[in-house]
Amino acid sequence: MDTFSRTPVFLETIRGVIAMTEELVPPLTVVRPGEGTEGFLGSIGVVFKLRGADTNGALSVVEHPFPIGALVPPHLHTREDEYSIVTEGEIGFRSGDREAVLGPGGYITKPRGELHAMWNAGSVPARMIEIISPAGFENCFREIAEMLADGPPPSPDAIPALASKYGLEFGQPDWLPDVIARFGLTPPPGA
Repeated sequence: MDTFSRTPVFLETIRGVIAMTEELVPPLTVVRPGEGTEGFLGSIGVVFKLRGADTNGALSVVEHPFPIGALVPPHLHTREDEYSIVTEGEIGFRSGDREAVLGPGGYITKPRGELHAMWNAGSVPARMIEIISPAGFENCFREIAEMLADGPPPSPDAIPALASKYGLEFGQPDWLPDVIARFGLTPPPGA
């Protein structure tokens, strides 16, 4: 080792780099099967598995149970992309002009800025894992679940205000009535 690498300035610089690197490493988070805080979003459920705090904001992971007939109304995200993995039942997806029905083991991407919807496409309850990148939108799910759990229905302006806060936009595409009819769905109020 040369003289420079043994100087206090060099050693302090190395310690600083190590400390910054350690700050970037997310904490070890263990979520066992069946664990996670649960909530209801109006038409589907949510189970929080990994939050942004667990991943230094890189992504969040939730599970969504879909009752029979459940529909997530058409919407788009302006800040994040979503990646879904079906684990039980059949879930239908419409993103832009593309539609797919996936069973267990099926994956789909839902890019930001593209109107999409999801629904239970089968005759049994369904479930999927949702990976959201970057993290942050899981907080919208938390706020909706808290709003719906508090008793009386939220005020008519509560959901639009929350959507705006998280960069979420809703739409009423021409294809929605056809999807509802074909799959016998129960749209949530306002869909």
